[in-house]
Amino acid sequence: MADVSNMVPLKDISAKCDRVCIFGTGDFGRSLGYRFLQAGYNVVYGSRGQSNYGLLPKGSEVLGHAEAAEKCDIIILAIHREQYGFLSSLSHILERKVLVDVSNNLKMNQYPESNAQYLAQLLPKAIVVKAFNTVSAWALQSGTLDASRQVFVCGDDAESKERVMDIARRLGLTPLDQGYLLAATELENYPLQLFPLWRLPFYIAVGLTAFIFFYSVLTDVIYRYVTEHVDISFRIAVSLANRVFPVVSLILLGSVYLPGVIAAYLQLHRKTKYRRFPSWLDRWMLCRKQLGLVALGFAFLHVFYTLIIPNRYYVQNKRNNFILSKSKLGFVTLMLCTGHVLLYGWNKFLYSSRYNWYLPPAYMLSLVIPCTVLVLKFFLMTPCIDRKLTKIRQGWEGNVKHKPSQRYKDSSLV
Repeated sequence: MADVSNMVPLKDISAKCDRVCIFGTGDFGRSLGYRFLQAGYNVVYGSRGQSNYGLLPKGSEVLGHAEAAEKCDIIILAIHREQYGFLSSLSHILERKVLVDVSNNLKMNQYPESNAQYLAQLLPKAIVVKAFNTVSAWALQSGTLDASRQVFVCGDDAESKERVMDIARRLGLTPLDQGYLLAATELENYPLQLFPLWRLPFYIAVGLTAFIFFYSVLTDVIYRYVTEHVDISFRIAVSLANRVFPVVSLILLGSVYLPGVIAAYLQLHRKTKYRRFPSWLDRWMLCRKQLGLVALGFAFLHVFYTLIIPNRYYVQNKRNNFILSKSKLGFVTLMLCTGHVLLYGWNKFLYSSRYNWYLPPAYMLSLVIPCTVLVLKFFLMTPCIDRKLTKIRQGWEGNVKHKPSQRYKDSSLV
């Protein structure tokens, strides 16, 4: 028979699982405690003073650091690195406890090692997990987590890391496993990066603009100069630039919806939604909103240039082109914009004179991605495929070959 003398009562185990300790009563500690209480946790604050007890969320308990640590298995450290010193005196209490480091620094690579690694060196018998440092206190308290719902988690102990990820899910957040504790340096630098989600859309827009611009210069200006000895370089500043803006805008608008269509076909192929997308597709889907806003910006530039060009032909068409600026980032807009370009050059592709050096006009390049999206979307809208895709997104699975324990929800649902 098993020795029951050393067994912990089930009531105490469940109490510890539903109780979270927070060291630190600042803005982030208070906001995180408020969120924990909403999720049904019992919150215990470990504090050394009583100056701001009145600001703590109602329903929480306030104790000294040692007493609070003894009551909980998971301790959130909402304190700065400079305050880690007092934790050494609690090393015997923090042994085998899960310490969740949420700290950030004032500048990138401020210390030789990350705060989480420093904490692991300071308390080698504790289990350190890095998490919640990319979520703001204001978003936690106000509930506006749309822009910061993702929680990056890293740590060397897989079981402790999974416990922290379960807590994040219970708070309504989306945890993403970033590997071992070595990744903490990157996670601590992430909040200090300037508009991290805008970086990829910015690079795409700049690269695409440069390509279409030089392509137009080659097929219009340089071609005319080489074949006819006519210098029309004066058109580069305004009219040629105005040709680039709608092309880039339409390509970017198509790029907003292409990953969603690819994801839908991928789910149909896998017959399940409980598997993560490839990393390239996941990253593409995460920046769709930014791509749409950049596309809208190029559409406004197109409208602005159309209104200032001293050419009657362009001014007469300003009403048709203005539809690009009315982008609602929907398939209706994509259809209208694609239809506008098709009507603009519906018969021009038939004339060989339009293919300078056998290269198609720039406007034809803008139709590749939008037309691909619309054709693929058309098949997804057919009743038989739409019913199957709806069942998959509601949780139905067919011919699942992976084990239930290995299932992962897609980080971006379509």
